[in-house]
Amino acid sequence: MLRVKAESELVSPAYFYWQIIILVVNRHLEGCRASHRMLLSLAPQLLSGQCFAVETVELFFLGSCSVRSAMEDAQGSGGCLEQNQKYCVERPIYNQEILQGQLHKRERTPQSLRQKLEHSCRCSSKKAKSHLYSFLPILKWLPRYPVKEYLLGDIISGISTGVMQLPQGLAYALLAAVPPVFGLYSSFYPVFLYTFFGTSKHISIGTFAVISMMVGGVAVRQVPDEVISVGYNSTNTTDASDYFGLRDDKRVQVAVTLAFLSGIIQLCLGFLRFGFVAIYLTEPLVRGFTTAAAVHVFTSQLKYLLGVKTSRYSGPLSVVYSLVAVFSKITTTNIAALIVGLTCIVLLLIGKEINLRFKKKLPVPIPMEIIVVIIGTGVSAGMNLTESYGVDVVGKIPQGLSAPAVPEIQLIPAIFIDAVAIAIVGFSMAVSMAKIFALKHGYTIDGNQELIALGICNSVGSFFQSFPITCSMSRSLVQESTGGKTQIAGALSSIMVLLVIVAIGYLFEPLPQTVLAAIVMVNLKGMFKQFGDIAHFWRTSKIELAIWVVAFVASLFLGLDYGLLTAVAFAMITVIYRTQRPQYRILGQIPDTDIYCDVEEYEEVKEYPGIKIFQANASLYFANSESYTSALKKKTGVDPCAILAARRKAQKKHAREVEKANKVKKKAVLKLVNSATNDVEASVKHEIANDGLPVNGKFAFVDAGVQDGSPDELEHFVEPKTNIHSLILDFTPVNFVDSVGAKALKSVMKEYKEVGVCVCIASCSGPVMNELTRLNFFDNTVTRELLFHSIHDAVLACQVKDRSASQTALDH
Repeated sequence: MLRVKAESELVSPAYFYWQIIILVVNRHLEGCRASHRMLLSLAPQLLSGQCFAVETVELFFLGSCSVRSAMEDAQGSGGCLEQNQKYCVERPIYNQEILQGQLHKRERTPQSLRQKLEHSCRCSSKKAKSHLYSFLPILKWLPRYPVKEYLLGDIISGISTGVMQLPQGLAYALLAAVPPVFGLYSSFYPVFLYTFFGTSKHISIGTFAVISMMVGGVAVRQVPDEVISVGYNSTNTTDASDYFGLRDDKRVQVAVTLAFLSGIIQLCLGFLRFGFVAIYLTEPLVRGFTTAAAVHVFTSQLKYLLGVKTSRYSGPLSVVYSLVAVFSKITTTNIAALIVGLTCIVLLLIGKEINLRFKKKLPVPIPMEIIVVIIGTGVSAGMNLTESYGVDVVGKIPQGLSAPAVPEIQLIPAIFIDAVAIAIVGFSMAVSMAKIFALKHGYTIDGNQELIALGICNSVGSFFQSFPITCSMSRSLVQESTGGKTQIAGALSSIMVLLVIVAIGYLFEPLPQTVLAAIVMVNLKGMFKQFGDIAHFWRTSKIELAIWVVAFVASLFLGLDYGLLTAVAFAMITVIYRTQRPQYRILGQIPDTDIYCDVEEYEEVKEYPGIKIFQANASLYFANSESYTSALKKKTGVDPCAILAARRKAQKKHAREVEKANKVKKKAVLKLVNSATNDVEASVKHEIANDGLPVNGKFAFVDAGVQDGSPDELEHFVEPKTNIHSLILDFTPVNFVDSVGAKALKSVMKEYKEVGVCVCIASCSGPVMNELTRLNFFDNTVTRELLFHSIHDAVLACQVKDRSASQTALDH
């Protein structure tokens, strides 16, 4: 930068000309209109030969150089302009007392409860229209549906999803312990209803393995299998058929009532705006739970794959009991059923691999599931597998829709807890998938409306004999990947299921159950891949790994219902654990900035002499207030209790020394009194005793007591001093403070004040300030002057206070 001669007050025109020539040569005046205008204004003085003030010349050259420098920096740095920007703010040091005095709160008239109710109940056409669109989203998007752009994709997607919906509906009905036709009902009514009430454009509502397994566990628990001996004659066979029919009817009632109750629970949560409940089912928990559910599902399908007859178990250790029962009857395996099942598994795996490898080249995925169902049905009917080889088949599928019926309300008390678990898990599955697709395609979903939509699907569907449903991961991926754009695709898939129910359902009666078991097992492939989460969470977060493992183990051995409750409770315990064991840090300043970072992490960060800045990344409440204070003393290296104890010990030691010295003095005085040799010797001894000179190797003091020592001597000898004069508590991460935390904070400030350390609080948010005010935290000793707007404000204030105290001490 050009410099102006500072030794003279005036600058000659010749010097000014010379500097202008230098600027022009170096092209510093290019693009600087302000300098051009100033140069024109100075032209008369230049021509007349007048001298210029130094300030005028400095202003001209500084303006020219700053503009040129900015142009060069912009050209040289390109896209890194942010690094060249300067953050310069000059303002007073603000504590809360000063800041609140300069700010004026907005005047708000508090509303009474009656006014709030009147406002919430007030209705207008705009408000009614908004509520109607929110409750029935189809009214908003259907009138603006772009037929030419979306219809073809929705048709292809709907057909592809419907083709998957059919076999999965039949297969998952076996998981729910109900006849297969009820899986078709559950794949029609809820799916069709979701078209009107759902906000997600891509998820496929219907039967899902985890929910079906949970329903089956409740149904088997409420209506358990009876041990029926083998070897019936015709009459006994008829009686057994009637018994199994009656058992299935009762299990259907349990499943239907579960759908009704879980739907009502979801509706209530939706109307009460409780869509946030899904956040308590964190991703590691859900993935661990669904992995355990996959093991449950796989185990339950082994008997169908092998064609053995075993009872179905539910509750704790049901997986173990099921495996023991299957392997104990492994010798009765139906070879024909096993061959058919394994063949279907191989075909399904090959089809899925082809769809995965050639996903971009295939217009639509190969519908291997429906192909396997058709082949299996044809082979079973052609070879008469039921009579010839004893292979179990789907059996009778009623043609047409059944009449609506009211669920059995008397079952509600026995299944209420299970309904709550099913409602929450079902909503969590649906909303997590919906958020994934919404983020991918750039639209938003309403969690509360999703709850309402699922509640309507389940509760209304229960009157038409459907069991609880949710979003299916595999079908949703197919619906999205095949070009589905809106809920029209889901409606078309439900219409395909309706055609099967009404017209051609009877064609699937010869379908072997082992084929459905194969379909279920292959669809669990994605869930079993979640075992890879163990390695992932081991690298990223041990706590999330613990949540995954607990969710998996508890759900595997305690059952899906108790396992879920255990996992949720453990997840909440981890939250408490994290707040009880937060990370404590001492902060320092990045030189020449107002940025403060961990001193142990960065080499450039420096601490201010005599100032400690303490931060904990958690709120201050009853669970961690004790650990907060202990960590504060440990990290800062200043323990007021230890310092005060050391002071008391030193004072006692000092008192003993003084007392010992006084005894020596008394002995010297006694010698003076008892000595009668001569007056000269007595006067000398008296003088020695009073002057505090050594007598018998000891010093004698004039007066007894601790107060004899001078203040400097007492401070040096008695009182241990700390090299810290200020302590700043960074409250940036603190979200709330309760009464226990406030008392602990006040106690800390009092203890440190006794040892000469001033405690300040920085970056305290407004809500925390209000909580401290309500808890009567502020009084004569703790004022708002100790609370600062930022850490830098607190640091500057502590420095000013320390300099003032040092100056006062020097003056005295």
